[in-house]
Amino acid sequence: MANPNPKPIPPDKRGKRGPSKVGLAAKEVIQMASERLGGPDRLVAWAKEDPLNERAFWSNVYPKLLPLQLTGDVGLTIKWPVATPSIER
Repeated sequence: MANPNPKPIPPDKRGKRGPSKVGLAAKEVIQMASERLGGPDRLVAWAKEDPLNERAFWSNVYPKLLPLQLTGDVGLTIKWPVATPSIER
């Protein structure tokens, strides 16, 4: 009997199968909707309508463009999110 609630395979474990087709389809639909809603000009107008909108843009929308892992030339790797250290007593 198949598992009724299979866990999704993380992108880094997909191997040669490539990216998720569902994820790609969802991104295409979101992009089409964005274009029909006014594209970049409308997004800028929305962000300028209210300080909370601009805050939402910088805290929720823009970070999605940033890489999850940054590597420097000195061999330093920073992974995000950074784990919060526990306080020992």
